[in-house]
Amino acid sequence: MLLREDDRGVLAIGQPAHAALSGQLARAWGNEQFGTVEPFEQVCLAAEQHDVGWSMLDLDPSFNPEVGRPRSFLEMPLSVHLDLWRRGPRSLLSQDRYVALLVSLHGWRLYERRDLGRLPRSHAEAIRRYLADQRSFQAELLASLQADAQTAGWADERLVERNSLLLWTWDYVSLALCLDWTPATAKRAPTRAGTVDIRISSGTGAAATQLDPWPFATESVTVRTEGRRLPARCESEEDMRRKFALAPWESLELRLEPAA
Repeated sequence: MLLREDDRGVLAIGQPAHAALSGQLARAWGNEQFGTVEPFEQVCLAAEQHDVGWSMLDLDPSFNPEVGRPRSFLEMPLSVHLDLWRRGPRSLLSQDRYVALLVSLHGWRLYERRDLGRLPRSHAEAIRRYLADQRSFQAELLASLQADAQTAGWADERLVERNSLLLWTWDYVSLALCLDWTPATAKRAPTRAGTVDIRISSGTGAAATQLDPWPFATESVTVRTEGRRLPARCESEEDMRRKFALAPWESLELRLEPAA
């Protein structure tokens, strides 16, 4: 669950809704500087589905009593988070192996960058087991894709790395948009020739955001997501569940534009 705070309370945006916005970015992505997305449908689907593990959980969110609202994705217990990232990629095998591979790599990246030496031993060991499990899963998928004449070209390790970094970039930009993180920087976004940092800042209108450099082919891009409008605080878990069930839906539409 993503919680976008404003003067009217909280807009609770499901992780899959944020992922769908990532997919909208993916489908609009690409120009002379940033190159193209290949294989287009599989990579866009991975962007759209990268938080598939959260689908059922975000229909029945857990309660954070310290702040009186649903527990956000940043507040989930480690065991729950790891389980979601184990099950999500494997569930995508029923759709597409390449999609499952990219989503597995995305979860792996989230945990590979952690400093395990600063965590409790039980947490560090759980993360190491998760990383090893995902590496084994990824190796199986790569071997299968490389053995298939129709997908072998997609399984080139340099292309897989580029696509994994694209997914990482879209995920970050989508989070920045959903949570109103400005200014912010999406680091190491893949381009045709290498990588570049994309600066994210407020645009010329209330719902506008600027990206610099501009990664899209069109002069502007409009994306949307939706969530449930909740008060800033709920008194108890029972109160939250009642208010969440009755909460009105609200659309969030944002226009992206190049820097002036």
